[in-house]
Amino acid sequence: MPRRRGSLVGAVSVVLAVAMVSSCAVRTDQVARDPNTVRMALNGWVGYEASAEVLAYILREEMDYEVQLVRTDEQPSWQALDQGVLDVIVENWGHEDLMELYGPEGNGTVVDGGPNGNEGVIGWYVPAYLVEEYPEITTVDGLREHTGLFRTAETGEEGEFLGGAPGFVTQDQGMINAFDLDLEIVYAGSEASQITEVRRRYANGEPVLFYFYEPQWLHDELDLVKVEFPDYEPGCAEDPDHVPCDYPVYELNKIFRAGFVETNDPAYQFLDNWTWTNAHQNEVAGMIADDGLDPTDAAEIWVRENPDVWREWLPGGRAER
Repeated sequence: MPRRRGSLVGAVSVVLAVAMVSSCAVRTDQVARDPNTVRMALNGWVGYEASAEVLAYILREEMDYEVQLVRTDEQPSWQALDQGVLDVIVENWGHEDLMELYGPEGNGTVVDGGPNGNEGVIGWYVPAYLVEEYPEITTVDGLREHTGLFRTAETGEEGEFLGGAPGFVTQDQGMINAFDLDLEIVYAGSEASQITEVRRRYANGEPVLFYFYEPQWLHDELDLVKVEFPDYEPGCAEDPDHVPCDYPVYELNKIFRAGFVETNDPAYQFLDNWTWTNAHQNEVAGMIADDGLDPTDAAEIWVRENPDVWREWLPGGRAER
């Protein structure tokens, strides 16, 4: 990834690690913080990064806040809110178990901040050129018949299902079990590594079956088709080893540290007001991942070109300088 200017990632990561080790049973959501500094989780996919960088740019340049972007995985982000060393997660994908643990019905250290405007869709995808040759492959029965297309040297007699990062929200093994699919999950390790591999196979016209999602800028570059599974219904994914349904559609939301909400300062009000669309996110994410722009530069371009969008997020609809 391009280096991030002004994000203090290294220093804050040390603080985060120390807080996690030392917190134990002590509630630390009221850890002293500089009221002019906003501490934002930075999870490991470029769409999240796009949102965080735009918000950080506006907080810095229009509202005179310092912003610390802390690179961390999803679950540790919640732990950091609980421990008082982060203030906000800007794109949460479900995690009802963590809300139960840390939210109002748990220890009360985090608050659901409401929708961020993005609709999250997770699913299994194949290239459109493969569907042209095997039209039935977008159905469960058709996929079961053609799993041999996806065999690799690594998976042998089983087809390969290409995952992203192991820490992403996933029910793929449960779906493989429930639908009796002769597939083995191989994790690329990260979103960037997965995209690199999908692009390579796409350029060569090779079969590839993979976990993917929206919002995601790559959909604008590659013609991808989602495999259809039975619709998600409440309770169908309760047994992680047997999931006979597709993923739910997620209304992506913000998660705040409770103490940050209680301040009700302009930074909180701004983040509380913020919502944008999948198209907005994809525009910035594409500049970062596809065009190779520094994330801060991509955020600056978007902010410069979209004042009518982001000024509505400011407290009172105007810059607080």
